[in-house]
Amino acid sequence: MRNSYIVKIFFPVFAMAAGLSACKGKADKAAHNRQAVHDEQAIDSSITRLTKPVNAQVIAAIPAIQPEGGTRIYASGVNGVITYDTRNQTSIASRVGGRIERLLIKYNYQPVRKGQLIMEVYSPDLAAAQRELLYVAHNSREMLAGAKQRLQLLGMQPAQISEVLTTGNIFYRIPVYSNSDGYILEKTAAGPVAAPSSPAASPDGMGGMGGEATATAAPAPAAPVAAPVLLREGQYVNAGQSLFTIYQAKALVAEFAFPMPLAARIKRGQRLLFFPANNDTAMQSGSIGLIEPVFRDGVNFTLARVYLENNDFRVGQLLYANVPVVYTEGWWLPKQAVWRLGNQSVVFRKEKEVYVPVTVKTGVVTKDMIQVITDIGNWKVAANAAYLVDSESFIKTDH
Repeated sequence: MRNSYIVKIFFPVFAMAAGLSACKGKADKAAHNRQAVHDEQAIDSSITRLTKPVNAQVIAAIPAIQPEGGTRIYASGVNGVITYDTRNQTSIASRVGGRIERLLIKYNYQPVRKGQLIMEVYSPDLAAAQRELLYVAHNSREMLAGAKQRLQLLGMQPAQISEVLTTGNIFYRIPVYSNSDGYILEKTAAGPVAAPSSPAASPDGMGGMGGEATATAAPAPAAPVAAPVLLREGQYVNAGQSLFTIYQAKALVAEFAFPMPLAARIKRGQRLLFFPANNDTAMQSGSIGLIEPVFRDGVNFTLARVYLENNDFRVGQLLYANVPVVYTEGWWLPKQAVWRLGNQSVVFRKEKEVYVPVTVKTGVVTKDMIQVITDIGNWKVAANAAYLVDSESFIKTDH
């Protein structure tokens, strides 16, 4: 009876304990499952950044390099040409309006002498002024001096005016003479002619600390071209219209084209060493006398002019110059570490296990190095960017 009572007392307690134990086991199993799911999710999120497309980042085992800093000296090569000194030029204009009856200039840069006949112009105004002279000579001697002066201002020579007074014959043509020795150029062609589409090949130079800076961004300066003149006999001209320019041959200049990054480092008075493009042994030196910004064929560049004296150059002769330049700012990378995307430059920065493309600002390009203006001193970048670019993909930069 007693045993039966004990069983009746402890059986519910045992059942309750068993139930509690089962519930605890289920709770522990559920907690374990939740922890496993959490661990699985944590593992997946840790590799999420490695699953980006290849145009945003690249997983590769190629070497990473550190950018180099410090001062560097490079010899930059620029192209040039011998041309006329525009400070020694004169202009020829028609003093009367009329029609060109005779033109003796056939092509640009034709040599002329002072006093040489350039052309003859038929002018009704000149004929009217001569008739006025004859009338004044017969009726009002007090006004004769003024009438003569008017004809001289129209371009008639004193001998011709005396002949008109003596013979009474009227000159319908007014001669135009050269006022200087030199080479004549039609006024409409006095601007720069088209430059070559690419600069002349640059000889290898002794490039300071490791190379020669390139200047391929600037076209070669224009060389004079002896093209036929556009002015024709029978064409009408206006009084005071400038028709020709005469460049004196006694003074020549050397013009050099500098690209924009290099132009900022030159100044007036700086010495240049240059030589003919086909003879690198005939070295010459000169000082920059003029620096002029130029926009031509869609390209911005700078012309530096060196005035020459007692030289053996000829107009149109091509030149090549070496300009030593000191660079104290920026960082330097091998050229193959920078990838060009049109007007942008990209390097692949190493971030843990991946390389990420980043846009940077670049400066001068030397024979084997490129200057980076962006502060990349503490970066590590891919040694060769070409290995990380797929020919069928685009590079997407987030910087």
